Amino acid sequence: MCANYQPASREALASLPLPPPDFAYGEAYPGSVVPVVTNFAPRQWVPACFGLVPAWAKDVKIVRSTYNARSETIGDKPSFRDAWRRGQLCIIPAEAIYEPSYETGKAVRWRIGQADGKPMGIAGIWARRESDDGLPRWSMAMLTINADDDPLFRRFHRPDDEKRSVVILPREAWGDWLRCKSEDAARALLVPLAPSGLEAAPAPR
Repeated sequence: MCANYQPASREALASLPLPPPDFAYGEAYPGSVVPVVTNFAPRQWVPACFGLVPAWAKDVKIVRSTYNARSETIGDKPSFRDAWRRGQLCIIPAEAIYEPSYETGKAVRWRIGQADGKPMGIAGIWARRESDDGLPRWSMAMLTINADDDPLFRRFHRPDDEKRSVVILPREAWGDWLRCKSEDAARALLVPLAPSGLEAAPAPR
């Protein structure tokens, strides 16, 4: 699960073969506007709400429960199934994600990022509203997988909770994700990233 992350900076994104985002953004929580690249518009960063807003939604408060999508049930849940079945895939660039560790007996915020300092590409799905009805035009959700056996992500969240992690795509798979033509092809990429590629440390506020 991830409800708080630091999007990759414009400077970091300038190293990629896309014009950097032309809108302001900062540390992200559900409801924040953040840059994503979609398979609908793969040559630009679009400003998306962190939390998917499906076509039938009437209130932006829905993002409080749609910022993460479980990969196991994504095709069945009303909030996510249309975007998933239509193959609406995106990459969410992050400098770091933040998760709580309870190893000391209380919640301690940890920072997780790429060991090489480059942006992470988190697998996501997107939605786009055609009408200007006051709700976010673009929105997204991060995909998650079970992390009970993951040596890094099993350290986070409450002891009795199921361990989950977002899907961090290897850099060489970013294009493959956006080019997926079937659910099977997309699911084949929903796997853990090798922990050696990540760095984690306490980052209390």
